[in-house]
Amino acid sequence: MRTVRIGVDTGGTFTDVVAVDEQTGEITTTKTPSTPANPADGFMNGVHKVLAGRSLSEVGGIVHGTTVATNQLLEDRPVDLGFVTTEGFEFILEIARQSVPDGYGNSYFWVKPPRIVPVHRVKTVGGRLDHLGEEVRPFDEEEAVRVARWFRDRGVTALGVCFLHSYANPAHERRMREVLEREHPGAVVSLSSDVLREYREYERSVTTLVDAAVKPTMRRYIANLSSRLGMPFSVMKSNGGVLSATEVVHQPITTVLSGPAAGALGAALIAGTGGHPSVITLDGGGTSTDVAVVVDGEPSLTTEGSIGRYPCKIPMIDIVTVGAGGGSIAWISPEDTLKVGPKSAGADPGPICYGKGGTEVTVTDAHVYLGRVPPHLLGGEIPLDADAARAGIEALAGKLGLSPERTAVGVLEISAFNQSNAIRQITVKRGLDVRDFPMVAFGGSGPLLVCRLIDILSVPAVVVPPNPGNVSAFGLLTVDVKNDYVRTHVTRELSLGTAAGILGDLEAQAAATLDREGFPAGRHVYARSADLRYYGQAYEVRVPAPAGPIDEAWRAEVLDRFHEAHHKLYGYGYRDDPRHAVEWVNLRVSGIGPITRPVIRELPPADGAAAAPAGERAVYFDEDPGSPLHQNGWWTAPVHRRGDLRRGDVVTGPAVIEEYGSTLPLHPGFTAEVDRHANLVVRRATAHKDGAGE
Repeated sequence: MRTVRIGVDTGGTFTDVVAVDEQTGEITTTKTPSTPANPADGFMNGVHKVLAGRSLSEVGGIVHGTTVATNQLLEDRPVDLGFVTTEGFEFILEIARQSVPDGYGNSYFWVKPPRIVPVHRVKTVGGRLDHLGEEVRPFDEEEAVRVARWFRDRGVTALGVCFLHSYANPAHERRMREVLEREHPGAVVSLSSDVLREYREYERSVTTLVDAAVKPTMRRYIANLSSRLGMPFSVMKSNGGVLSATEVVHQPITTVLSGPAAGALGAALIAGTGGHPSVITLDGGGTSTDVAVVVDGEPSLTTEGSIGRYPCKIPMIDIVTVGAGGGSIAWISPEDTLKVGPKSAGADPGPICYGKGGTEVTVTDAHVYLGRVPPHLLGGEIPLDADAARAGIEALAGKLGLSPERTAVGVLEISAFNQSNAIRQITVKRGLDVRDFPMVAFGGSGPLLVCRLIDILSVPAVVVPPNPGNVSAFGLLTVDVKNDYVRTHVTRELSLGTAAGILGDLEAQAAATLDREGFPAGRHVYARSADLRYYGQAYEVRVPAPAGPIDEAWRAEVLDRFHEAHHKLYGYGYRDDPRHAVEWVNLRVSGIGPITRPVIRELPPADGAAAAPAGERAVYFDEDPGSPLHQNGWWTAPVHRRGDLRRGDVVTGPAVIEEYGSTLPLHPGFTAEVDRHANLVVRRATAHKDGAGE
């Protein structure tokens, strides 16, 4: 009987796995090193490890968070691409938005990076549609044939097609695909009307080309996994939903923030169960740290995201990523200042302390030198070479003219500020006060710097879930099936009949996908939304739109939500000012197939005396240098096993709390309390309250 569901999150350093037995509710977690050369190897190793001898026949479902598409874009290695667009618009990619990135106030010093498709591989085809989708000039099939043969003869097999105003009418793009299928059958083709049926031709073009770039890689990867598993599985999407692998190969761009999205959703469920509906999530891995904001139980969504230097207007959880993970490398700039990241030692060769050939000091090496992590990882599976880490820190300290302790602390301090800057981007720059949000810290390296982040950001508390290194994999098992559909219709006078027709069409597309995913019609959920703006504005505000009939009450409700959201975002609105008309831009539908989520169990009330620490070791904390309890910054700190802590237990720093996949160094002046769901709630000691977190 198939009773086990498995979540597998492939990260840059480790592959995290969680299995839930749906009969007993038992949750099993494990980790295994990632295999960057072939991520499928790490995936299969993790599945067999978590099953511990049980058969794949007992597995009822597997959900996968993958970085295959993301890494291809972040490492800036798209395949050789070709681009087909409307005659006269061959320089869409070159012109872009004529904007200079932040940090280059004087554009004289900015060098434009290479385009995703060089101009000599951009070809145009005659034919023209207007903004309503009406044909102005017919499609030039003879030119289309010449273009298809040109790409075929030069071996360009990944092609993106984006014709002007194809969001309103995809007919010309579909005819181009027919020509390509006939003349260049070996090509992988992405149409903008399939990938992003939304206006703004530059963003639609790049999004389509990104889809075409990752499609061959994702198809090979999914086919490899499918053959090795011998069973269907699902893949996490950037929008906070999942889709079967057989469907996701047709829209691989939707997976570009697969793993981080799962982490934000898993953390949201854990925090909400613990009484924190609105939180900041911090997912610290070996390569990077991903941060997001959850408001009232839902992570914020955006369509203005980017992956590397490529704008991607697909719906995605609003995540900011910074190169501040455990493997981030410390280096000295030409100005003789210490820097940390974004380059990472990754899983191979990894930090110096891994003993696999790494030669550059990393954040993990600094933690090892300061005694803040144990001399092994994963319960002893990965021994760490503390002597090698010490030699690396001492060599770096000699170059900087600092003591080894100050050097190691400096590496961690820079990493903490890199993380805090990412958190400010996702809060302060969005008009949110970071002090109003507790933080959920997870991932293998997520808990390591939480005490410093509390001081830097003044967050009220940090929640560290059980098995923090596996929260993203757990999040994969909490996610509904979800697909998003959009149609641009720009108007100041929205016809109710037109709106009903567009939404009905989008819901029909969503229903067809949910039917293929095996959800009966009675379980389909359709979430509507609309993008609106005041006439004359350049960008829109998205608001949820109610279900039910499309009538005057429906339109009035959407307009009311828009005025309220605009005022909340920008501090002003024109609700009662007839001089400022509202313009409708996009109508959207998300088709959702709900799943049954795992239940987070409560710990029983504590009985008897608290367990004694498992041991003690020398740990360097530079707080309170006048205390007689330490010598030159080195404390003799108790080491607690997290599994020994019970509900209501309070650990006071300095201390270290260790578990299988992560470690929490508790600085002097901080406390960690176990709440009823086994989370550790970390606060400044003066902020501790009895019963907090209940």
